[in-house]
Amino acid sequence: MTTGAGQAAVAPPREDEYGENLELGSILVIDDEPGMRNFLTKILEPRCKRVEQARSTSEASSILDQSHFDLVILDNIMPNQTGLDWLEEQRPVGFFADTILITAYADLDTAIKALRTGVADFVLKPFRANQILNAVARALDRKYLRRENILLKHELSEGGNAARGRLLGNSLPIQKVRDILNKLAPLPTSVLFTGASGTGKEIAARTLHGLSDRANKPFVAVNCAAISADNIADDLFGVVEGNTRRKDGLFLHADGGTLFLDEVAQLPEQVQAALLRVLEDQRIRPAGAEREIPLNLRFLFATNADLPEAVAKGSFREDLYHRINVVNIEMPLLSERTEDIVELAALFMSQFSKSLGMPALEMNEEVLLKLSRYNWPGNVRELSNLIERSVILGAFPDEFSGSGRVTGTTAIETLELVEQRHIMNVLDACGGNRAEAARRLGVSRKTIDRKCTSWGV
Repeated sequence: MTTGAGQAAVAPPREDEYGENLELGSILVIDDEPGMRNFLTKILEPRCKRVEQARSTSEASSILDQSHFDLVILDNIMPNQTGLDWLEEQRPVGFFADTILITAYADLDTAIKALRTGVADFVLKPFRANQILNAVARALDRKYLRRENILLKHELSEGGNAARGRLLGNSLPIQKVRDILNKLAPLPTSVLFTGASGTGKEIAARTLHGLSDRANKPFVAVNCAAISADNIADDLFGVVEGNTRRKDGLFLHADGGTLFLDEVAQLPEQVQAALLRVLEDQRIRPAGAEREIPLNLRFLFATNADLPEAVAKGSFREDLYHRINVVNIEMPLLSERTEDIVELAALFMSQFSKSLGMPALEMNEEVLLKLSRYNWPGNVRELSNLIERSVILGAFPDEFSGSGRVTGTTAIETLELVEQRHIMNVLDACGGNRAEAARRLGVSRKTIDRKCTSWGV
């Protein structure tokens, strides 16, 4: 089918004929001919997330000041100004969409100028509906592939996928965290995760993202302490330098999804001020750009620092603290959820033995009891590191070792060990108060005394 006003669009494509990214795209059509605008809108609107029209480059500029688009379909020959001249003007202002140029004139000068101004593709008039659909699908595929590559490189620089685990455990403290996450999942509310290092703040944040309606969108984790103060603003907000350089920041790459700022207390003062404005307006202005970019982001934060103390010392903005501290989730220490240690240790043992290609160590009764009684100042991260190191060395450290025997599977706990560990955990939770522990367990005080005597406690 050729272009032309009033002509019917092609029949709906077979499922995935143009790829899954087409339905994610937001597209701005810029053309002075109503027939062409309506034709493009008619074939794109049923297949894309959002399609808008502009009758002129000036109208397009006004629309771009208010909205962000993944792709612009731009006619080259228009009254007053060519599409390529307009695009050349827009680059230093802040133009963040990919572009498909449509033109009836495929001369060499136009092609060279299109390349210089960063046009992703151009389609010659007259064209069929499937030609423009294929061009749009290719452009969006490239755009999302670039984003995936950038985010993958960023994640690897942040330490790979070490924090991709599930929020494990059935202890009361972790069940409370899980209940709060379920309540917050459908809401856009910002959340501040606090707690000691290694307690699983990023895992909790990823769990919240996975429960939300943004689960199939990017989750971008940024360790604010790992980026130099000189570079962090550019990495987060992006940079525009004339026609020659454009770097999209992590905020833009996370658009539609969730941005997790870990160690937020380490942000430099000028970045704190910029972040406050983003939280209030949901818009960013890259360095060197005149135009702001609207965002659709959920913000999650984490710190092991005492933020109220940082506010009192003047190292963290009070207004920013109140803005990010809408809901505070305090992650429990591992020593407060010792009944989860066996499950966590078994998971880490399985993961590291597979990833390292080495046999798992047997976790017998003695090993499990010693793991449960250890204080774990480094929390879950320390437990993970201990298991990894033990798999590599082929034995647990002396303070945790049992038989030291190597086997392909972990040992099954005896009922006596399960009972002992459970009673000791309840005693710890009660601060050693045996009467209270007996009440919680539903047994007599004499039973607790007898058990403790037999264990030498």
